[in-house]
Amino acid sequence: MLWPEAVRRAVKTGADREIVALFPRRADLPRTFFRDMIVGARERLWFGGYTSYFVWLEVPGAAATLGTKASDGTDVRFLLGDPESQVTTQRDRIEATPLTLSTRIELTRAEIAKSGAPIPMRYSDRHIGMSVWIFDDDAVVATHIGAGLGQESVTLHLRRRGPGGAFDRYVEHFESLWESSREQ
Repeated sequence: MLWPEAVRRAVKTGADREIVALFPRRADLPRTFFRDMIVGARERLWFGGYTSYFVWLEVPGAAATLGTKASDGTDVRFLLGDPESQVTTQRDRIEATPLTLSTRIELTRAEIAKSGAPIPMRYSDRHIGMSVWIFDDDAVVATHIGAGLGQESVTLHLRRRGPGGAFDRYVEHFESLWESSREQ
């Protein structure tokens, strides 16, 4: 009788089985995490962060790597915050940092342009409170808290284990935002 209970405690069998890790802050992820996810992805790289500015700081050669992947057929997309949105303006007041959201969005656009590949970018302000990045069957979800910057967001690392789980729900969320976003 004890053995099956021990197995149930050690092996995830319920709805949380797709949770690989939980981090109190995005900044707590291993330093090479995003680089490893980008390099390892073969089918899709979807960036649903309001600015995704940190990518260019934390991943050496990110623009070139993303350009190569896009040219090789990987589905690379960036869903960015709308720099002209009232939501962006309000969030800038809350964050009160010299490097505004609009500036960080523009820096991301400039880095994507350096990729040399036609990487689609769209604008939305509906994801101001939650970022979702998809790397094949891995996802990173960051929920923003209070006045903190993105790096201070509680962050989940998910891995798809089957249909209909949390991973698929976040993919559906990204796709919904993508479909309703404004093309550049």
